[in-house]
Amino acid sequence: MSALSALPLTTTEQLRLPLERPIAGEAFVTSDSNAEAVRVLARWPDGVGAVLALHGPPGSGKSRLAADWAERVGAVPLNGAEAALIDPLELEGRPVLLDRAADADDESLFHLINLANSGGALLLVSRSAPRQWSVDLPDLRSRLDAVRAVAIAAPDDAVLSAILRARFAERSITPSDDVIDYLVRRLDRSAETAAAVVERLDALHRPVTRVLARQVLDAMDAAAD
Repeated sequence: MSALSALPLTTTEQLRLPLERPIAGEAFVTSDSNAEAVRVLARWPDGVGAVLALHGPPGSGKSRLAADWAERVGAVPLNGAEAALIDPLELEGRPVLLDRAADADDESLFHLINLANSGGALLLVSRSAPRQWSVDLPDLRSRLDAVRAVAIAAPDDAVLSAILRARFAERSITPSDDVIDYLVRRLDRSAETAAAVVERLDALHRPVTRVLARQVLDAMDAAAD
């Protein structure tokens, strides 16, 4: 365990907004789409640098992976604009997770990065890499450009299959492997789409078969057209 995780909690954590958490027992699936991010976070911040950015499309699992890291090292979790509500000096020497990091204001980002470089650790999570963020402070621009960034790709077959099984399990549905495989072949690489399909299938109150899955997907395609 990193020495950073042994630091005591502070009252500033009363201001935290809750991060999205997986359902109990839901495992994080490592695949080609996220293996590099998993590898880097497994040893960070040791030997990687004080600031790291994790970015990827919606539903790719970046917030889940970041939350697991925060729990492991005892990081203070923050969300976007919430960073402005906390006195940065109270976070000195502590690891910090900033989800939706691109939503934070320039001054807060600037102070958090400086604190991390002075003995803390800062994980920035967003849809795009820090180099693509629009900021006004020149000093912040240079710092963001220097941040190491690791990407998570859109869910591949293995991850999408796991997402489908998890969303079905939330509704106490256990479809056959054939149904899962069929959905994986036809769905967009999107966790949101997977959740929407499962919701529609559940709403029909019928056994989830491949035939029913095809009917639902065909109806969704027709509506989109």
